[in-house]
Amino acid sequence: MPQLASARSLAPRLLAVGALALTLLSVNPAIVSTAGPGRAAAATATAATPASATAGATATQPAERTRAQRVAHRRAVLKIKTWRAFKIARQQKGDPYRYGGSGPGSFDCSGLTSYVYHRAGLDLPRTSSAQAGRVRHISRKNLRLGDLVFFQNGGRVYHVGLYAGRKHGREYVLHAPYSGTRVRTEAIWTGSWFGGTLRR
Repeated sequence: MPQLASARSLAPRLLAVGALALTLLSVNPAIVSTAGPGRAAAATATAATPASATAGATATQPAERTRAQRVAHRRAVLKIKTWRAFKIARQQKGDPYRYGGSGPGSFDCSGLTSYVYHRAGLDLPRTSSAQAGRVRHISRKNLRLGDLVFFQNGGRVYHVGLYAGRKHGREYVLHAPYSGTRVRTEAIWTGSWFGGTLRR
């Protein structure tokens, strides 16, 4: 009978322990994970990590690709527009030179370049010196059809035309030369010149 009395005295204690266990489980169900208490806690911490943290990391690369695509697109557009300006300039060949002429029937040197660039959708000032300040100066080997050729004397720009390519080792310019002439293509006659472009 003493054993029976002892068992009866333990019953309330067992009931109390069981109630405590149920309480703990209701508060944090993760402690019954088959991965064990330590892994369950780590899983709980991971689940608590803000989604914005991982989303921000994964969004960086697409954003960088998008910027690169925009830059490449702008470069391609400028290249196409520069070529278009050259094509328009070729259509003006034979038009007479007129000082101050800005087209469409007659031109001076910078009047021709500003006219064809604007027609092609490019922003270029009116005078040769202002145009030289607007463009990016580039080496002669990097010139492309439609880029600009500036002639200078003593550091002063006095003439401008459109780069028309190389032939037999010589560089050519399409321009409105001077009074009494017409828009034409001819070999560059001096070494005192430099190239400029709106391309990037």
